[in-house]
Amino acid sequence: MTSLDDVIIIQEPNSSYLTVNNVSYVQESYVHKGYTCSGEGLLLPIISEYTWSEGARAFLYLVGLLYCFMGVAIIADIFMGAIEKITSKTRKVYLTSEKEDEPEVIEVRIWSDAVANLTLMALGSSAPEILLSVIEVIGNDFEAKDLGPGTIVGSAAFNLFVISAVCVMSIPNGEERRIRDLKVFLVTAVFSVVAYLWLLIILMVTSPEEVEVWEAVVTFLLFPLLVLLAWLAERNFCGVPNKTDTSKQIELGNFQTADKLLKEKQYFRDGRLDRDGLVAFIKEVKNYPGLTDEDAAVLAASKLVESQSHSRMWYRVGAVRNMTGGRKTQPQLSTKLKERSKDRKKTLIMLEDGTNQGVDKYLHSVYSAMNEHPEAPTLGDVPKVMPHQNAIIDFHAASCAVMENIGKFEVAIIRSGRTDNEVNVRVETIDGTATEDQDYIPINQVITFGPGETEKLIEVEIINDNQWEPDEEFFLKISLLYNAEKRQGVQLGRISIMEITILNDDEPGMVMFQKRGFLVKESIGKAIIPVVRKNGADGEITVKWRSIDKTAISGRDFEGGEGVLVFKHTEIEQNIEIPIIDDMTPEKDEHFEIELFDPTGGAKLGQINRTAVTITNDDDFNNVLANMMIMTNANVHALQVHHETYLSQIKDALNVNGGDIENATGMDYVMHFLTFGWKIIFSLVPPPGILGGWLCFFVSLGAIGLLTAIIGDLAATFGCLVGLKNSVTAITFVALGTSLPDTFASKTAAVQEKYADNAVGNVTGSNSVNVFLGLGAPWLIAAIVNKIRGKVFFVPAGNLGFSVGVFTGLCILCIGLLLLRRFLGVFGKAELGGNVPMKYVSGAIMISFWLIYVLCTSFQAYGYF
Repeated sequence: MTSLDDVIIIQEPNSSYLTVNNVSYVQESYVHKGYTCSGEGLLLPIISEYTWSEGARAFLYLVGLLYCFMGVAIIADIFMGAIEKITSKTRKVYLTSEKEDEPEVIEVRIWSDAVANLTLMALGSSAPEILLSVIEVIGNDFEAKDLGPGTIVGSAAFNLFVISAVCVMSIPNGEERRIRDLKVFLVTAVFSVVAYLWLLIILMVTSPEEVEVWEAVVTFLLFPLLVLLAWLAERNFCGVPNKTDTSKQIELGNFQTADKLLKEKQYFRDGRLDRDGLVAFIKEVKNYPGLTDEDAAVLAASKLVESQSHSRMWYRVGAVRNMTGGRKTQPQLSTKLKERSKDRKKTLIMLEDGTNQGVDKYLHSVYSAMNEHPEAPTLGDVPKVMPHQNAIIDFHAASCAVMENIGKFEVAIIRSGRTDNEVNVRVETIDGTATEDQDYIPINQVITFGPGETEKLIEVEIINDNQWEPDEEFFLKISLLYNAEKRQGVQLGRISIMEITILNDDEPGMVMFQKRGFLVKESIGKAIIPVVRKNGADGEITVKWRSIDKTAISGRDFEGGEGVLVFKHTEIEQNIEIPIIDDMTPEKDEHFEIELFDPTGGAKLGQINRTAVTITNDDDFNNVLANMMIMTNANVHALQVHHETYLSQIKDALNVNGGDIENATGMDYVMHFLTFGWKIIFSLVPPPGILGGWLCFFVSLGAIGLLTAIIGDLAATFGCLVGLKNSVTAITFVALGTSLPDTFASKTAAVQEKYADNAVGNVTGSNSVNVFLGLGAPWLIAAIVNKIRGKVFFVPAGNLGFSVGVFTGLCILCIGLLLLRRFLGVFGKAELGGNVPMKYVSGAIMISFWLIYVLCTSFQAYGYF
C-alpha cells in the first residue's frame, strides 16, 4: 500500500488537470462548470456537457433556440388572448330611436385604442424582449450585460426597417394604404426618436457609462407621458379641430341608422351582428343555388369578422396560429362552399360606389359576392369563369304522342353544357301499358355525340296491329355507360326519361293548363307550370303565354313576362318556368296569373287557358331568422381570439387547425406536430374567460418570463460556441426570432386593412415602449439596488452607444421616407403601396437601412470601428 508521503500531486498553473503519480485527472469543478461556454447561462446547462463536442453543442443550442421561439410565440398567443379579453370590455350607451318607449342600445369599448395599443397590446407583442432584459439584469446580480439591450435595439431596427419594407411592397398593385390617425403616429414617431436620443444622452453625456437613478426614473416615466400624449392626440385635444367632429362617432362606434346601413349595402354595422343587416345579407347570398341555412350562416360570420376593425394584436395572433397549425382567426370557407362557389349565375349587383347601375354581370360565386362591399376588406380575388365541366344529355320533351299507324318517327336527344368532347350514352325502351314486339320495336343502342354536336335523332317504330286498343304508353330512357372512362365529362339532364303515348287519331290537338290553379312556396326557386296538348299530337304547334300581375307583382314577388311554347310533332307536354323571389319577409299569400293565347299550327285553346299561381309564405320568419342569428353567432364565436373555458382551450391544443380538419393544410399538420408539446403545456394556463382575463394575463406573463430566461441562456451559449459576441447575437438571431410573428402580422394587416395604422403605425409606438419598459424598468431596479449597495450601476457605452447612434440616424431617415411617401405624388401619396416601381425602391432602401445597421454594429463589436 502506498502511503500519502509517496503520492506526488502536480497542478500546472491555469490548468484544469491534476497529475497524481504521473496520471492526469480532470478537476470536478471543471467538469461541471469550467468547460467552454459553460458559464454563459443563468439556468443552463442543466447537466454537464463536458464530453460533448462544441459542434454538436452549437447545433443543439440552435435547435433549442428555434424551438423556444415557437414556444414563446404560442404562450404569447394566449397572453394576447387575455389582453383582448381585458380590452374588449364594453359599456352600454342609450340612444333615441323612432320608438319613444324603446331606446336604441349599443355597446362601446371602454379602452381607448391609443391607450390599449401602447400599454397592454404593446406589452403583449414586446413581452419577450422586455422580460429578457429584465431577467438578464436581475440574473446578473443587477449588473448590465449586452444581450438584453442589444435585443431591444436590434428588434426595433428589424421592426422599423424590415417590417415597414415588407408592408410597403406587399400592397397589391394599384392600391395604397394611408395612416388614418396621423397625429397619433407623429406622437409615437417623435417619441421613438426621442427614446434613443435619450439613451445616447444617458450613456455618453450626462453620466458616461453609468446610469443614475434619476436617469432611469426619467426613462421609465417617458412611458406614461407617451401614453398620455397619444391619448390626447387621439381625442384631438390639441391642434386644429377636424372639419367634422367625429369624437362622438368614435365613442359611439360610428352608429348609423338601419335605412342608411342597407342603402349603402353595409350589412353589419361596425362588425356587429344585427337583425336588419343579417336579413339584407341573407337576401343576397340566398340568390345562389345550393346554399343551405348553415352555409349562409358561415358566409355571414365570415363577412362579419372581415367587416370588423381589428387590432395589431389580432393579426399577430393570427400569424402565430398560421405558423404553428393552430385555429385560424380569419374566416375560412370550407371546400364544400368553395366548390359551390364555382357555379355561375346572372344577377344584378351593386358597383363600388354603392349605386344600382342595372349592370347585368356574371357573379362567378358567392365567394366573389363577399368582396363587393366597398367598406370591408376582401376575402380574395374573384375566381375566373370556368366552362361547364360536363355535357348534359336529355330529351327535348318529357312526353310525346303518336298515331298507331305512324310507322317510324324520330325523337330528338339534346346536348347542352360542354360541347368540346365526345360523349356516349345508352338509349333503351321500357314497357308501360304498351309492350315491346306487340306495340313497338324495342331499342337498346349507344348514341355518340361528337365534338360540337348538340342534337341526335333516334328512330322509333310503332307496330300497327289493326285492332282497336285504348291509348297506350311506353318509355324511352337515357343512361350512362358502365365503363368509368365513358362516364367522364357527361351527365344526364332533368328529362332523361320520355313517355311515348300511342294515340288513335291524327288531330293537332288543343293546348291548355293541367289545372286552374297552382300553389307554390316562396322558397321554391322556380315554379314549374305544365301546359298539355290533348286530343291529338300531329305536327308542330306553338302557343304564346304571358304573366298577369295580381296581388303578386312581377319584379318584386316573381320574374314574369311572356314567351312562346313550342310543341314538336308528337310532343304533348311542355313547362313554363317562373322564378319566384324569396324576399325573406313575413307577408300574406299572394298570387298572379298566366294566360295562354294565339296558338298556331291548327291547334286550339282548351278550356283551361288561364291559371292562377299562389305564392305562400312557407317560413316561420322569426324562427328562421332566430336560428340564423344563433348559427352566425356560433361561427363568429369560433373565430374569436381567446378561449372562455379550459375545454375549448385544450381542444384547440389537441387538434390541428383547432379541429377544423377540412381546411387544414399539410403544413398545418407538420407545424402542429412540431409544436404539440408547447400547446399541451400552455393549454393548462387559465383561459382568459376566468376572472375577466387577468388571471391568464399574469400566469402567461410568468410563463413568458421563464421561457425568455431559457432563450437568453440558449442564445448566449450558442453565440459563445460559434464565436459571436452577445451584442451581435442579440441584433441577429434573438431580434429576428422575437420579431418574426410581427412581420407576418403586419403584412396581413397591410393587405387586408383599409389603413396603414395596424401595419406600420404601431411600429414606432412599440419601439418606444421597448426602451421605456425594456430598459427603463430593469435599469431603474438595478440603479436603486446598486445605490443601496453604495455602488455605481455601470453600463458600458461602447457597442450599445454605437448601436443606438447608428439606429437613431437611420430611424430618422426611415420615418422621413414614410412621410415623403405620404405627401409626394411620385410615391402615390400613401405610406404603403402606390406607384409600383417606387414602392419597390422604397422597400429596398428600408432593407438597406437594416443591413447597414447590422453590419456597422457587428464590425464595431469586433473592433473594426
